[in-house]
Order: sequence, then structure tokens, then C-alpha cells
Amino acid sequence: MRTPHVVVVMGVAGTGKTTIGPLLAARLGVPYAEGDDFHPPANIAKMSAGHPLDDTDRWPWLDAIGSWAHGREGLGGVVSSSALKRSYRDRLRAAAPGVVFVHLTGDRKLIEDRMSHRQGHFMPTALLDSQFATLEPLAADEPGVAVDVTGSPEEITARAARALDALPDLTRQ
Repeated sequence: MRTPHVVVVMGVAGTGKTTIGPLLAARLGVPYAEGDDFHPPANIAKMSAGHPLDDTDRWPWLDAIGSWAHGREGLGGVVSSSALKRSYRDRLRAAAPGVVFVHLTGDRKLIEDRMSHRQGHFMPTALLDSQFATLEPLAADEPGVAVDVTGSPEEITARAARALDALPDLTRQ
């Protein structure tokens, strides 16, 4: 990217946000923040018990991510966040208007397979259906790109970087 933006790596659980986010940050030469680290303990307990979060649970989490993104404006950064609904992305943009989204997309079967093989994560595969049901893909008027998650992490990261490079200069908006 030509200017230091804050990139939100988004998508349903299991798309690789925690893998691609740090790789993309390294490629862009900016810091990475793990979105799950912004969850309060009650959210993690709720998801660990197999219960999806509701909007009341998500607002403080999104506000914390938005605050981090705001603090990185002009400096750049990459942060992961499911950001499944337009209203969630709008809330992030309200805090940090210059954020750009990388929506990691993929086939449900592939994502479920990846989720079933990861170790030590609090999000159970059983919540994947609720994630897909909640997902509102990026709209044409939202700054960002969709990136398919097939292939290796390095291939996905390269696709994301190329897609970000192809975006118009967002500083002129």
C-alpha cells in the first residue's frame, strides 16, 4: 500500500485471521494486534461454552479494537476482527475512519476442516454456522478487498498484499 493504513483482517472463524494478520503486518512493515486479545473474559467464556456472542457482547470488543486502530492512524497496523456485520465495520470506521478491510473468504467445508485441526482455540466448530449466518460480506462502498483462503498462508498473504496495492489511494477520499 502506498500510505500507512490500518488494515482489519476480517472473516468468519477459521479463515486464518490469526495466521494471515501477522504475515501481512510483517509484509507491510507495521505492527499486528490480535483481535481476540481485545475480548473481555466474559466473551471468551461464553464462546468457549458454545454460545455465540450477541451485539451487546460485541460492542465493547469492537470499541477496544477501534481505539487501537485510531491510535495507529497515520502509522499503519494490522488487526484481526471477525467484523461480520456491516454495523460492526461501521463502528470500527467511526473510531478509525481510515481503516481498510481484508475479508478472508472460503468454502465452509475448508474452513470447518481447518477449525477442526487447530489446537487451543476457544471457538468451537459448532459456532461456524452462526458465523456464516451473521456474515454480511463487504459492500461495494466499503474500503477493502475479499481474499480467498485456499493455498498456503504465504500465498494468501501475497494475494492480500496485491489486492491492497490495487486499491485506489484512499487518502484522497
